[in-house]
Amino acid sequence: MDPRDQRIADLEAELVAKDAVIEAELAAKDARIEKLEREVAELKQVVATLMEKLSQNSSNSHLPPSSDGPGARPSGGTKPRKPGKRKRGGQRGHRGHKRNLLPPEQVDRIVDLFPDECENCWAPLPRTEDPNATRYQTTELPPVRPETTEYRRHSVTCGCGYTTCAKVEGVVPTSPFGPRLMSLVALFTGVYHLSRRQTASVLQDVLGVRISVGAISAVEARVSDAVEPAVEEAHSEVERSAVKHADATSWLQSGKLRSLWTIATETATVFKIVLNGAADTIKPFFGTCQGILVSDRATVFSFWPMRRRQICWAHLMRKFVSFSERDGPAGQFGQDLLDYTVLVFQYWQDFRSGKVDRKRFKALMAPVRTQVEDCLRRAVAADIAKLSGSCSDILAHQEALWTFVDRDGIEPTNNHAERELRAFVLWRKRSFGTQSDRGNLFAERVMTVAHTARKQNKNVLAFLTACCEARQENTCAPSLFVAELAAAS
Repeated sequence: MDPRDQRIADLEAELVAKDAVIEAELAAKDARIEKLEREVAELKQVVATLMEKLSQNSSNSHLPPSSDGPGARPSGGTKPRKPGKRKRGGQRGHRGHKRNLLPPEQVDRIVDLFPDECENCWAPLPRTEDPNATRYQTTELPPVRPETTEYRRHSVTCGCGYTTCAKVEGVVPTSPFGPRLMSLVALFTGVYHLSRRQTASVLQDVLGVRISVGAISAVEARVSDAVEPAVEEAHSEVERSAVKHADATSWLQSGKLRSLWTIATETATVFKIVLNGAADTIKPFFGTCQGILVSDRATVFSFWPMRRRQICWAHLMRKFVSFSERDGPAGQFGQDLLDYTVLVFQYWQDFRSGKVDRKRFKALMAPVRTQVEDCLRRAVAADIAKLSGSCSDILAHQEALWTFVDRDGIEPTNNHAERELRAFVLWRKRSFGTQSDRGNLFAERVMTVAHTARKQNKNVLAFLTACCEARQENTCAPSLFVAELAAAS
């Protein structure tokens, strides 16, 4: 072969080899680029998710208002309000508030002040009572001193030589603390949520009572047992109520997560701490499915018939706010649903204030119902991530969206249950929960009694004292739903 042809053949072979190497390198780079593009897309999704979580607050999620930072914007996604020009405090024309004087029969001591002489002629004046005398009152707390009773058990020797000791059963209380003091301890720790050490300090500083932290724990157990009948009574009252509100939050027992539930009505509130929030766990707490249940869309409520439920529109509004804060079609769907929700609450307020009657309210709500449901269907059909699925779930609760429109006595929100849980949430933040099952029982029972007693216009301390007295004397426990303890003892 001609050397030149050989040279050309060698060059061609070399070029082919180089092309193969280049193609392999390009293929490897293409694969790497494709991998990097996938990673970038995944990271963008992660960033978007984190940014969405970062922007969550009480106005666009299930987070409570206490989780909002100092700079969080107001509820409903509105812009921060500009500072007003008016000064702080009551404004001109504002109706003032003053302390009302107690009636004379509730006054412990009266001091009559009479002028000694006439300011005109300086003649002595008689002490004549003025029926229109100007009244002033000063309230003071007298020094509080605890009352201690000492029981002395004597032994007497008979002439026959046998010594007999006095009986103590049924005479000497089993606790070194009386019913009112035990109730006060339970009020401090279980209702006002002072720590046991703070409770011991307050009792010593204010009442002069010395009590240890361990004794406070034992007192809590005694009070918990004493109020058990009242708690069962409250639970029965809630179970047979026509309308009830239910909600839950987390609770801690020895650092382990538990679930805290409440069912609240106009007349009673009950609390329960359970192992978890599964349907099988909480269903016994709810008892028979009587009445209308107002709640959120949690799947745990699937055991309650949909036709006897009302979905909370405050939860829906927060969800729609979160939709409206997104870009693109999701934001538009969210804004449309938010606008309809504003109409829902506006018409509800008009009905609640008496501006419109039930018939007119239903007429106003009819087109809103249609528009909301149509918008939800369009959102589902749009197949938008993190929007269409939520809208589909809302439509699955369609039968429970408008119960407040069709039936009397139903609220469109679950604010009542959320307010009842608020005290427990603050207690959890301060105390990190409880340490035992006995602590759970005390917490749920005392809070049930306190919230229900207040709804019945009863003095909480007086009722707790009556329960402890009944327990000590082995008599029938007092009722939460009668009027004899309406006033403070």
